[in-house]
Amino acid sequence: MGIMSSLARVVGRGASEQKSIRLTDPEALALFGVLPATSGASVTAASALRVPAVRRAVSLIAESVATLPFKTYSADKAAAKDHPSYALVHDWANDWTSAEDLRELLTADALLTGHGFAQVIRNDAGRPLELHRMDPGAVTVEHDGFGEPSYRVRLTGGGTVVLPFGDVLHIQSLRGVSPITLAREAIGLALAAEQHLAGFFKNGGRPSGVILHPNKLDAEALKKLATSWFKSHGGEQAGSTAILDEGMTFQEIAAKLADAEFSEVRREQVREIARAFNVPPALLYELSRGTWSNFEQSHRDFLTGTLRPWIARWQAAYTRVLLPPADRARFYIEATPDDLLSVEFAARATAYSQYRAMGAMAANEVRAGLNLPPLPGGDVLENPFTTTGAAPAPIKEPQDD
Repeated sequence: MGIMSSLARVVGRGASEQKSIRLTDPEALALFGVLPATSGASVTAASALRVPAVRRAVSLIAESVATLPFKTYSADKAAAKDHPSYALVHDWANDWTSAEDLRELLTADALLTGHGFAQVIRNDAGRPLELHRMDPGAVTVEHDGFGEPSYRVRLTGGGTVVLPFGDVLHIQSLRGVSPITLAREAIGLALAAEQHLAGFFKNGGRPSGVILHPNKLDAEALKKLATSWFKSHGGEQAGSTAILDEGMTFQEIAAKLADAEFSEVRREQVREIARAFNVPPALLYELSRGTWSNFEQSHRDFLTGTLRPWIARWQAAYTRVLLPPADRARFYIEATPDDLLSVEFAARATAYSQYRAMGAMAANEVRAGLNLPPLPGGDVLENPFTTTGAAPAPIKEPQDD
């Protein structure tokens, strides 16, 4: 979103009472994507990525969506390789960006800023030729009285241009708000915890002690004494032998149990960040409660609870800009998450074979579930495990005695 749209949210568009904001006011930080947290840390997309749990959650979702094979299919579930949208969603978005790279970039933009945008480049006949990523900070979403969106794009050389919704591939997180914005307190606490723990171990993993001097020292003497002590016994010099003169003594302060177990706070922040991004904590490598069985279940939860909403967003966005309304009855764009389902492939195969054996599904219905085209004669409900293919035995007519 642009600065003007952010300013409108802060001031209140159409409000009867105007509010003046100075650049030094805390409210002005939101105009530049800086979200101050109660912990004192400023949370931005760049600073949030310095938290390993945030970086892992963003890369996990974005890279998983990117590696899924998207294809354009005809109504009979055959790959429509001749349709102009097929190459854009499956092969290359443009000459320098693959379809996978574009999905990764736009999904990461949506996770970090709330929105990801790409412009559709068309020829004179309206045929889509390329998809070009746009900087989310340069795009403002506008709606008319009926809710139809349009996109005002700030050009590099100055000025703006308005693009219709049919020419902008738009991916957004839940309600267009980034998880970083919603979870800024949890991320800010993680940043503050990292800084605190780094300082804790920088000083030898224990708090500073107290130097006792028999005489009263002035401010300058105290400053010189502290500087000399930290230079000789702080950081990499921690644990070296101390020599005190003038009757001074050193009294060490024992470390508190809460400081020694500070890592528990960090583990809890990983769980909070996992909730914010809707990712199972085990997939962020928070394995304090992990077992083999629930780790495998975490992958299933990630597919059904985390990835499926993003896959649905991409399918709808692709369809909106790459399939004209007249084509949507004959073609559709879909991702095939078969690679992610490998952990439960055996269970799926067993279920399908049982449905076939009981006559509940035909072969072509199973193939449709696997996103495969139908085969001739595959609509017959029969048990393939008992059918031999031999001609039925002739029925003998009863003979009169």
